[in-house]
Amino acid sequence: MQSSSPAPRGSPNTETVVVAENHINFASHPYEYDLIVIGGGSGGLACSKQAASHGAKVAVCDYVDPTPKGTSWGLGGTCVNVGCIPKKLMHRAGLIHEAILDAKSFGFACPDDVQHSWETLVDNVQNYIGSLNFGYRNELRSANVEYWNSKARFIDAHTVELRDAQGRIEKKTAAAFVISVGGRPKYLDVEGDRECCVTSDDLFSLKEPPGRTLVVGASYVALECAGFLHAIGFSSTVMMRSIPLRGFDQQCAQLVVDYMQKDGVDIWRGCLPKKFERVGKQVKVHYTDDKGEMKQDVFDTVLLAIGRYALTKQLDLDKAGVKVESKSEKIVGVGEGIGDTEQTTCEHIFAIGDVLDGRPELTPVAIQAGQLLADRLFGNSRRKMDYLGVPTTVFTPLEASCPAGGEEEAIKTYGKDKIEVYHNLYRPLEWALPMMELQPRAARKETACFLKVIVLPSEQERIIGMHIVGDNAGEIIQGFALAVKLRACKRDLDELVGIHPTSAESFTTLSVTKSSGKKVKLSGC
Repeated sequence: MQSSSPAPRGSPNTETVVVAENHINFASHPYEYDLIVIGGGSGGLACSKQAASHGAKVAVCDYVDPTPKGTSWGLGGTCVNVGCIPKKLMHRAGLIHEAILDAKSFGFACPDDVQHSWETLVDNVQNYIGSLNFGYRNELRSANVEYWNSKARFIDAHTVELRDAQGRIEKKTAAAFVISVGGRPKYLDVEGDRECCVTSDDLFSLKEPPGRTLVVGASYVALECAGFLHAIGFSSTVMMRSIPLRGFDQQCAQLVVDYMQKDGVDIWRGCLPKKFERVGKQVKVHYTDDKGEMKQDVFDTVLLAIGRYALTKQLDLDKAGVKVESKSEKIVGVGEGIGDTEQTTCEHIFAIGDVLDGRPELTPVAIQAGQLLADRLFGNSRRKMDYLGVPTTVFTPLEASCPAGGEEEAIKTYGKDKIEVYHNLYRPLEWALPMMELQPRAARKETACFLKVIVLPSEQERIIGMHIVGDNAGEIIQGFALAVKLRACKRDLDELVGIHPTSAESFTTLSVTKSSGKKVKLSGC
């Protein structure tokens, strides 16, 4: 069994301090470890290192089952290996291609047919990820956290069985456990899906260029991948059954899709794949269209991005008394709200990240929740994770970003007559010169960027939502998220002096409300 064990540290299992809220007594227990973390993703690594910093004896176990295509990866979880990091780098590749196309307007002599090497991009991305994997191993060693490259399952509430890649088995005990196993992409469970299709677990390490690609799904993963593939230069088609970006503000979601469509991404609405089959190196897709008629088409790559499932079944959680939500298979939290202390139905077993039911599936959320949990368990802290108003960004060609929920959620929570929405359209100054070309990009000519602020008039127009669809949306919203968290009001935005010329300054000049019925006027320099 692969492991990296730190040097012995005296008597680690005594006088471990825990706040009363957690209802656990660690003072003098009979177990091998104070804490075992199951899952070596961002949240699990952050929690384990933070716990060890308080003097706890900690171990992390992490194991990745290969995909049907044989793809696997190292320590670091989804975000580092097959999620945020490679996604953002490929998004950047698409933006660079767009910048090259714009360069002529700024006086640069660029060839009309810019060549791109998928192989170089993938090699560089994977090499960077490999350096991160190596760094995480070293960080655990430096923090005196043991690492086991093994799959874990519960034998009882204080014991796990570990099985490594060679099938060797051993048992370990701990006073407490943190489950941070995350999830994996779903398959459709139709004929040929596992044999013919790939998921985001495979895409970022594909050896061959994806070519003409069908992306099945309307999730943020689906639209982000379809977006950067198109921007890099591949033909990209999105097949969506219903609405895009479920859970996001739908006005913003539709603008994201409209921009992609006008930029050349094919959007097939109301379609449902029924069967996949290999035709040489290509994949024939049998599907029903929006009229229910059976159709077929051929693609070089088919990417499934229809959602994710929690990796809980393999843990035998019932043997530890941990309850799982039947539909999502995520772990049920207890306490105020939905597991406000990340505690499960077993008092000394906790869950963080995507595997905890009802929580945002975001890397920074898992990291902060893990660190705060470790501080409460071992550092005598009482600070809890604040899950409200967490900012997020969809890294599509035209990014969408927001802290807190969308307009639909605000209406559901407060009532349509209890909220007000300020909104406007704008075009970034950076688009100005390319827009003067004889044939500007249709997406820019026919669409615009958008922003809106949702307020509660009954509370001096306190801001409960801010949304922007445009270039660099994530960078813009990060700062404004603090304003929402600190309960800023619309007048605070009005009194804020904007930085000119920027897209962000548009938030300081909003005057048109939806309730007024007035049309928004396209603004910009």
